[in-house]
Amino acid sequence: MLAAFEDYQSMPQSLSAQDMALLHRDIITEVGEDPDALELYTQLIVAATRYISFRSNWLLWTREQKMEQDPGRTSCHDSVIVRFNQLARYLQSQGKAAAWRDTLGYEEEDRYFRKRIGDFACYLAFVNSLLAR
Repeated sequence: MLAAFEDYQSMPQSLSAQDMALLHRDIITEVGEDPDALELYTQLIVAATRYISFRSNWLLWTREQKMEQDPGRTSCHDSVIVRFNQLARYLQSQGKAAAWRDTLGYEEEDRYFRKRIGDFACYLAFVNSLLAR
C-alpha cells in the first residue's frame, strides 16, 4: 500500500513533523551535557532504532511474517515506552519539566498514545540516521 506523510497526519493522535522536531529539541535541551541523561537518551535511541526496523518492514511483510514478528515488535515497543519513561523520570528528578513526556501521552488514557509514542521513536531513529551522514 502506497501512502504519504499526509495520510499519517490524518490518523488519530498523529504528530506533525514540526511537533516532533519541537519535542526532540525539548529533550535535547533538557538532556544537555548531563552524563546520566545522555546515557538514558542513548538507550532510548538504541530501542527506537530496533523498533523502527519492525515498523518500516511491517507493510512489506506477509501476514505470516507479521504473526511471527508481532511478539518481538510488541516487546520492542514496550521497551521504547520504558526508555521514554526512564528518561522523563530522571530529568524530572534533576528539576527539569520533561513536559514532552506528557505531550506524547500515556496509553492508559488513550490507546492511540501508544502508537504516537512509537511514531515519535521512529522519528528519533530517523533523525539519528540522518545525523550519521
